[in-house]
Amino acid sequence: MSCLDDYRMTLKGREFLPLMVGGMGTNISTSALVLAIEKLGGIAHLSDAMLPTVADKELGTDFTKQKTILLKKFSGSFDKSLEKFDLAALAEVSDRYFRNVMDKVSGKGLVLVNCMEKLTMNDQLGTLKTRLNSALNAGVDGITMSAGLHLNSLKLMQDNPRFKDALLGLVVSSTRALNLFLKRTSSIGRKLDYIVVEGPLAGGHLGFGEDWRNYKLENIVKDVVQHVKECGLNIPVLGAGGVFSGQDDINLIEQCGAAGAQVATRFTIAQESGLPQQVKEIYLDSKEEDVVVNHLSPTGYLMRMLKSSPAITAKIHPNCESYGYMLSGGSCPYLKEFEAQEQGAIRRENSKCCLCTQMRNYKVWTCGTTVSKLKETVKRSASGWELPSAEQIWNDYRFGKNSK
Repeated sequence: MSCLDDYRMTLKGREFLPLMVGGMGTNISTSALVLAIEKLGGIAHLSDAMLPTVADKELGTDFTKQKTILLKKFSGSFDKSLEKFDLAALAEVSDRYFRNVMDKVSGKGLVLVNCMEKLTMNDQLGTLKTRLNSALNAGVDGITMSAGLHLNSLKLMQDNPRFKDALLGLVVSSTRALNLFLKRTSSIGRKLDYIVVEGPLAGGHLGFGEDWRNYKLENIVKDVVQHVKECGLNIPVLGAGGVFSGQDDINLIEQCGAAGAQVATRFTIAQESGLPQQVKEIYLDSKEEDVVVNHLSPTGYLMRMLKSSPAITAKIHPNCESYGYMLSGGSCPYLKEFEAQEQGAIRRENSKCCLCTQMRNYKVWTCGTTVSKLKETVKRSASGWELPSAEQIWNDYRFGKNSK
């Protein structure tokens, strides 16, 4: 039986193991985790979600504190229209954080950034342009555009000196979404370097509606691969969502025409992962029935997480002055719900959460459907679970011959 190490995918003329580690926010994909994979010659994502708070934690900066002080005068109002991110400060934090990571790379692998369009930040185009270009300016190897159609993102980057040289990829959940992107961006003349097809079994935000059970990753990958060929394009397509082993990756390559896979859930329990130790143990103790898909996110996307996530039942005061990453037009769905409850409304069953605060505090335990199988990959001693390193997990994908 072959193993994943027998396969390679090519990105901009370089060969890599056909595997990417996805970007898990907020700061679950730590710089330590990403650099560990890059050192092995692999490809891994940082997430730029709530980057100022991540930089404050890892670099000792005070971007969040300064934003809070500046916007404190608006804390008593539910109208957050005037609460804007300082774009210069946002560019500075991106530059400092990503340069700090890129200064430590070995040059063997790739460090990519996962950029979510749905972080509207009360100025979607302005903040998105800043985030995209700041990451490129800091020297990251590439950007994966996710959580949105990104119809304007190439245009926002086209004047950047690294626009043609850096890797640019897109996450889609359907051929329709890909086709919209290709049509809107055709005049720019910048081909995608890779496409990630995220299926319905992935963790976190999903690109599907309530009928997500009717879809299969394998079928969508086949459709996207075929569509790319019909468009006369030669773009590697990777599958994501439920890829638990190297053999699962091989199946996508052999049976669906994929170039490889993107994975994440198994790395949530890595020693280098940003999740607190006690949360990693909850992941390891989880059962299949402990996973839920709900409407908790104010983005409007469905989310998959453990049903014991504290954020599901929490009601906290919005922290828009400190965070505000979900704001659009001066509000967000959670802010509206909180205001209504303050005026006597009853909390609905499918209520939203203050996603910024809860993600920052690791209270939203997002995971893929395979989370209950994590316990099969690690040992448990008298003192507790023996957490694997990122290298051990990577090598299990690379050399493992079992499909679990």
